Amino acid sequence: LFACGQSAPPPEMTDIKGIMPGLSISMTRANDGKAVTAKDYRGKIAVLYFGYTHCPDVCPTTLSNLSLALNALGDDAKHVRVLFVSVDPDRDTLPVLKSYAEAFAPEVDGLRGTANQIADLARRYRIAYSVTPASATHTYEVTHSNSIFFFDGEGRARFVTMHSDDQAALLKAFRYLLN
Repeated sequence: LFACGQSAPPPEMTDIKGIMPGLSISMTRANDGKAVTAKDYRGKIAVLYFGYTHCPDVCPTTLSNLSLALNALGDDAKHVRVLFVSVDPDRDTLPVLKSYAEAFAPEVDGLRGTANQIADLARRYRIAYSVTPASATHTYEVTHSNSIFFFDGEGRARFVTMHSDDQAALLKAFRYLLN
């Protein structure tokens, strides 16, 4: 690879090529209300992240860091899509999810599915999450894994990380996959 002028994969990421399944989704994109599948993202670098709009800390920080890395890509950012899959579809309606995604970057697509679609997708990528509705003794609570998956333009899983705070590493991953 070095002889072909391609840089090394980012050491800050875990290489999952051939280990994790390729991109496979079937959800509704909040940005335009369109039903989308993995085919809609062919030819683009896709970043898959599970979260929810009412998250007080991790989700907005992760999406903000991804957005800053996208901004650093300049015009190349048009070749990347961040797929933000809500694990809280009861509260994350399409309008709420659309507004939330738009607050970060135009490359962020808010995705909403049925409870079964979300569970199937989470199982596929080994994501843990739970939603506990409010009760007389408990407040509404959502928990989820913090994994960020990177897929190449063919939809193959390439990297995973749990750390979005290193924007240089995110940028390096984007540039590596764009080459």
